[in-house]
Parts: sequence; structure tokens; C-alpha cells
Amino acid sequence: MIPDTTAPVIVSLLAVGMALAFILADRLSPTSQAQAVFLAFVGIAIAVDVMWVLPMRRAEGVVPWEGLLAIPQVLAFIFAYEWVLRVRHTIPSRDLNTRGPDRLLRGAQGLALFYGLTALVFPELRAAHFGNLTLDTAEHLHPSFWLFAVPLGLSLTLGTVATLFTLNRRPDRAEGRRLIAFAICAPVLAAAVIVPPHIAPLCGAIGLLVLLVGSVQYHVTQGQRAQFLSRFLSPQVAELVTRRGLKSATDEKTLELSVVCCDLRGFTAFSAATPSRRVIEILREYYDAVGAAAATCGGTIKDQAGDGVLILVGAPIAFADHAQRALELARLIRSVGIALTARWSNSEMQLGVGVGVASGFATVGVIGGASRLEYIAVGAPVNLASRLCAEASHGQVLVDARTMELAGTGSKSGNLHAGLALQLKGFALPMQSYVLQAA
Repeated sequence: MIPDTTAPVIVSLLAVGMALAFILADRLSPTSQAQAVFLAFVGIAIAVDVMWVLPMRRAEGVVPWEGLLAIPQVLAFIFAYEWVLRVRHTIPSRDLNTRGPDRLLRGAQGLALFYGLTALVFPELRAAHFGNLTLDTAEHLHPSFWLFAVPLGLSLTLGTVATLFTLNRRPDRAEGRRLIAFAICAPVLAAAVIVPPHIAPLCGAIGLLVLLVGSVQYHVTQGQRAQFLSRFLSPQVAELVTRRGLKSATDEKTLELSVVCCDLRGFTAFSAATPSRRVIEILREYYDAVGAAAATCGGTIKDQAGDGVLILVGAPIAFADHAQRALELARLIRSVGIALTARWSNSEMQLGVGVGVASGFATVGVIGGASRLEYIAVGAPVNLASRLCAEASHGQVLVDARTMELAGTGSKSGNLHAGLALQLKGFALPMQSYVLQAA
């Protein structure tokens, strides 16, 4: 009697559907890509077995090339371990301490390949003595059974141990939830290869549902992060957090970056004489315009206080051309600022915009307690950009010497011309300033 294939086909469609859903939801993440390929091959392996191998065996017996049809199974194992490897690559190297689990995962992949090789060389033995599609299931413990069961069993053991080691190194919380689900479901999915045909679909469905729960938690966490971060970080930073986790984006580090600071001229008097609702509307429009300019140039808004905005270019994501990007950002802010302040001003109250740009080394990272965290940047360029901004007149962009040196006078952002040597608060010596002319 030919067994009913409805249940295995449903499990196959479930695996392929999960793969498609996960890759569409998180297609830029290397870990999600590997997970989706793993699930796709799980579904393909089930479909090949029940819709091709079983009918072919009953009609023709075992053909010499049947071992090729074990390739989807082998690839499912390989990409499952590749997924764990990619999760490990998101953990800072100082937290990993050892590369041993990497070698375990590579060993697990090698054992899966060995299983595939034995399936190619001994298709008759595999058909007769291994798997839930054998013609005589009473002979599962024939010596030939262990030729295939041992490499798969060892592969699963090494992969599970490496996964537990990875969880012990505290990966990103979202990735950790998926790994926990994988550690639980992997033995269940593997058991579906050898248990009797009437039990195999149940094992497959249970394993996939466990993985589905962990993966949904992952995507919920990532969605919450993206929604939160998009409100004050650049799209590039949000992508970094999505791909490598929050800790990778917010680790403390010292690096050279550029800082752009802008604020409105005459805003204090203007706000005192203008209804508060109108002031809020103006600030909202101003912040939106500056935020759009920052996103265009890869800047990260660090502070918005009153009419002042401080933007980092080069952190958390480092850019080799951070100075050129900062000058382009300053030019954009000046352009939109002039247009907006002209529209907001009237015959009695005049608004303007000034911009300061400085470059140098600063330490960036996250500080705070359990109730509130803040991404900070500490260093001379932060203070210098703020002081230069305070000295800039309406429509003027003042730039420090280091930005001038990094960008060069031929920068496409515009020409830099020597300005005054300014005595700035907090700096003992006069600071040579440069003026960014219109492009």
C-alpha cells in the first residue's frame, strides 16, 4: 500500500513558506539568509523524498544515481551550521575567546558531506537500511544503517555543541532567541529522517514550529529596534544594528570623525514673541529638514536641543571620507536653512542659520543606567564644532583646519577659504577658521 503523502507535503510547504517569509522580512541580514536557505532545503528534501524517491523505488527499484537525491538533505545540514557560523561572526572577537566552535561547525559540515558521499557511493544500502522510506523498515539496525547514521549523528552532535558554546558567549539577544529555538528543533528535525513514515511528518512539523516561534521573536525584536533607532539614528546605523546587533553599533571606541553643528539665529527672541504651537511647528519642520540632510550624507544625529542640532559623521559607522561628507552635509543644511528661515521670518522678527564643522579624534559609545541610555561623543571636535557654529553668521559655514586638511580645497562640497583666527571659549590659542563658499 502506498502511504499517504499529504502530511509530508504539508510539512514541506511549511518549511519553504517559512524560508520565503524570513528572507523577505530580513533579506539584508547574512544570518537570515543562511537560515532561509537551510529551511528551503529542508522543504526540498522532504518533497524530493515523498514525491520522487518513494514512487521511483516502487516503480523501478533503486537506481544507481539515487544518491544524488540526498543532496538537499546534505545542504540543509550545511546551511544550518553556516547560519550558526554567521551568528558567531556578529559577536565581538574579544567575547568569543576561542575559535574552537568554528572548527566544530566546519567539522559538522564535513561530516554532512561525508554522509552525502556515502549516499552517492552506496545508494542500494541507503535505500535498504537507512531512512524512513526504506522498503523494509524492520532492518533499520542492519550494520549498513550505521554507515549513514554515524556521520549524521556526529554532525548533529558537533553542531549542537557549537551552538551551545555560541549561546554561552551571549550573542545579540534577537539572534540568541533563534539559536535557542534551533538547538531545540535540530534533533527533532534530524529524527524525522530515520523514524517511521507515519511519525516523520509530526517530527518535522514540531521542529519547524519550534523554530518558527524563535524566529518570530527575532523579527519582533528587530522590528522594535528598527522603529526605535530610525527616530534618531541614520539608516546606515539601523542597518548595522539589524545585521550585527545593537552591541556592535554602540561599543565604545576612539576614532577620527567629523562633527556638524547648526542652530538658528534670533530664535530666542522669535520664540518669545511667537505662540508656542507655532514654535513647535517650526522646530518640527526644521528637525525634519536637518534629519533628511543628515541621512543623505550618512550622519547620525546625536543631539537636538532647542534650535541646535549636533550631527556625527563617521560614528557609529566609520567613513574614510567623513570630512567630505560633513562639508556636503553643512552645505545642505545651509541651503535648506536659508530657505526655511526666509519663509518663517517677517518684518519684525528675522531668523537665520549658522553651521560649524570640525574634525578630529573622539571617543564614542553608550553610557547611562538601566532606565536610560545615551549615545555620546567626547572629544575636541565636538566642542570645536559647537563653538564655530556659535561664531557663524546667517548663511555662513565655519570649518576648522583639520577638516580643511582632510577634505582639501578642491572638495566637491564647495571651496574653502581662509577666515579669521577666532578666540573660542575653552581653547587657549586662537583657532584658524575657514569659510565654506557656495558650490
